[in-house]
Amino acid sequence: MTQLDEHKKIRVGVLALQGAFSEHIILLNTLPQVSEAVAVRNAQEIAQVDALVIPGGESTTMALIAERSGFWPALQEFVQTRPTWGTCAGMILLSEAVTSGGTLKGDQKLLGGLGISIKRNAFGTQKESFEAGLHVEGLDNAERLFPGVFIRAPVIDEILKPEDVQVVAKLERDYGKTPKGTIVAVRRGHLLGSAFHPELTRDNRMHLFFVKMAQDWIASQSK
Repeated sequence: MTQLDEHKKIRVGVLALQGAFSEHIILLNTLPQVSEAVAVRNAQEIAQVDALVIPGGESTTMALIAERSGFWPALQEFVQTRPTWGTCAGMILLSEAVTSGGTLKGDQKLLGGLGISIKRNAFGTQKESFEAGLHVEGLDNAERLFPGVFIRAPVIDEILKPEDVQVVAKLERDYGKTPKGTIVAVRRGHLLGSAFHPELTRDNRMHLFFVKMAQDWIASQSK
């Protein structure tokens, strides 16, 4: 029996303040490693999950709702120590700086932790959405490209903490003004960030990647 087979099933929360959260829940609930995937909207609900997915959507709206409802401190505390995956807007929230490509409303806070700087809407407008085959490091059946769906997607324009940030995926070719080799997914310890929308595909390998990553992290912290 492998180490991962010995891990306990985990309960995964998906931040459900705004955005594409239901699609994540559906995919996560297909995985045998997940006991249950549930929507998370407040401090009480986040305290009952082992790992968290922050979905795509509007990062400014998510942050404002979390702040105004008093949920922000619990959310921030969770991502500091517990496995969290930010996709698209979720990756923006996990970044530590936003350089361009849109203005943050008011004094929106970022959760931070990923050790990256983000350029918002780097691929253009909604009409310029596209799908790109990606080699994702550590993915099951890695020889089969993952269908990365990019919708008004951000890109990582700088890795601020290169000593402990792992590049997980890059673009395989140029897309408009965005060149081949642009970083679109990273990991730093218990945190994962991806610029694309894996929940909009039928391929659950990215969700499995995160769940196994979370299981390993949780097991390592219990030793």
